[in-house]
Order: sequence, then structure tokens, then C-alpha cells
Amino acid sequence: QYKRDSLYTQVSHFLHMLWVSVHFQLLKNPVLVPLGGNLELSCQLSPPQQAKHMEIRWFKNRYSEPVYLYRNGKDLLGEIVYKYVERTELLKDDIGEGKVTLKIFKVTSVDSGSYHCFFKDGKFYEEHIIDVKVTATSSDIQIVMHPPNITGMRLECHSGGWFPQPHMEWRDSKGEYIPATSKSHSQDENEFFNMTMDLFIKSNSHWSATCYIQNFVTHQEESISIVLPGKMCILSSLTLTHTCYSILS
Repeated sequence: QYKRDSLYTQVSHFLHMLWVSVHFQLLKNPVLVPLGGNLELSCQLSPPQQAKHMEIRWFKNRYSEPVYLYRNGKDLLGEIVYKYVERTELLKDDIGEGKVTLKIFKVTSVDSGSYHCFFKDGKFYEEHIIDVKVTATSSDIQIVMHPPNITGMRLECHSGGWFPQPHMEWRDSKGEYIPATSKSHSQDENEFFNMTMDLFIKSNSHWSATCYIQNFVTHQEESISIVLPGKMCILSSLTLTHTCYSILS
């Protein structure tokens, strides 16, 4: 019984020491960084204190796979994840106050996620968690109006330079949703999304349309509208005559 109580006391004491030695700080608002840009993430001990002698580890999903590792006054580049070796730098100008900044160059889509800044000094641990979202928005949006035929007219909306894949839809003059005829997207070599959406306008149908696009991360919205003429005219190259169709309801 004594041995069990003694073991229980030791374990309880260890857990108590671990609890008072570990501090967590979670940044509530995510850090937004443009795709292809540079990212800087800072963390600082609380209260401020010298951290030059500590181990400072930045990691994402796994503690054993550091994005950056500093120990015993040295940057241990040989122990960090390969894809970050030439893209990261640890700024230590304020390390005397317990503050360091991780800099990541040429941000890609895989750099989204939660970053852990982990200070370690013997039994002392302090961890900061920062959520990062990679994003890109664009004001490059245009509508192409194709020549009409007997059945109607096709509109095509294009917009490029987005990340992640944005929401895209057609709306009428009242702001009501119009089902698209088709949608497609592609990604270029820099991971930007290029969006395309078609709308076929039939006779006695919508006389105006708005192409609307939104980035769900930044909530930025872009739109462009087109007002169609009251008639669609088709020129026949064989008879040199033209026929007009009303598209007004």
C-alpha cells in the first residue's frame, strides 16, 4: 500500500511539474499570406527572457519533422524537412527577449496549416500555435459574348489568379442565382486557379447577367455585369441578309 501511494505521489508530482512548466498560446485569427509571397511568423516567451540557450523548434504536423530547428546557439539545417531547407530563415535579433521570427520564402499551397513555435529549456516548455492560410485574389474578370445563333447567345466569364479555388456563379439583375450552363477550372504552374463559366441565353430569357466570384478565405468579391441588347441579329454570309430575334421577356 505504501509503495502504491508513494508511486502515486511521484506521478502526481511529475504531472503537476509538467503542467506548471508547459504554457500554450493560440493565436485566434489566422495569418493570411499571398501565394508566392513571403511569410513571417513571430513568437515570444512570456514573460520575456533570454532564449539564446534554449531549443527553438518550429513544426507543423509532427514534432519530429521541424520546419526549422535551433539548438545550443546553432541552426540545425540538416535536421529540418527538406522542402524548407532553402526556403526558411530564423530571425534572432530579439532572441535576448525571447522573441524569434520564422521567415518562409516563396509560399506555396502546402504552407497552409498550423505552425507550432516550441521553446524548450530542460523541464520548461512554451508553445505558440499560429494558423496560416495561403490565398490569392484577383480583379481580372471579363465576359466574352459569342455571336448569337438561332437558339440564343452564349456568354463566357473568365477570371484567373485565385487561390484557393473560388466560388463562381451567374446572377440576374435582381441578384438572383442563374444556373450556369457549364463550369471549368485549371491551375497554372504557380498553382493559381483560372476559372471559366458559361451561360446560354435563350430568346425571351434573362436580358442582363452578372458574373460573380468570391474567395471564401478573404471574403473578397469581384463581379462584372453585361446588359444584352433587345435583339440578337444573325448575318448570313450566303444571302447577305440578317435576321433578328428578340431576347427581351
